[in-house]
Amino acid sequence: MKKHYQRTLLTVCFCFAFISSFAQVKVYKGNSSYSSDVICNLKDNKVYKGNSSYTSDILCRIDDNKVYKNNSTYRSDILFTIRDGKVYRGTSSYSSDVVFTVKDGKLYKGNSSYTSDIFANKKGLKVYKDNSSYSSDVDFTLSDNVTIEQFVAIWYAVKYCW
Repeated sequence: MKKHYQRTLLTVCFCFAFISSFAQVKVYKGNSSYSSDVICNLKDNKVYKGNSSYTSDILCRIDDNKVYKNNSTYRSDILFTIRDGKVYRGTSSYSSDVVFTVKDGKLYKGNSSYTSDIFANKKGLKVYKDNSSYSSDVDFTLSDNVTIEQFVAIWYAVKYCW
């Protein structure tokens, strides 16, 4: 009985690992969900151009709380460091290097938390311009939920690489 339980558990773990290796988040232009409107995709903490999965098409990669340029592992290629909802330029931890703050699904300029400084907001899988919730103001749509680090990498890819 114990051996059967161990085999079943091992099989379940293997299946889960196999299925999760195919997990991919697609990012669509505006309010779309058409494959022809894919801006980029996230797989294995790497953001790729469009529907690609080629190494040469990696726009950025996530490692721990850092977003790196392309597929780099060099400290000099760190684009952003994320700490406590704050997105810092490079490896900085200075408040003057906060690019934006993420709080309660809203993106604020710099270190701000004022409503007038909201430049984007996320509701469900939709990312809207400014503080809007109108369907015409959807900037991009995600196919699944992501971590804050993954969101920052996707934001970079959408805003600076597309």
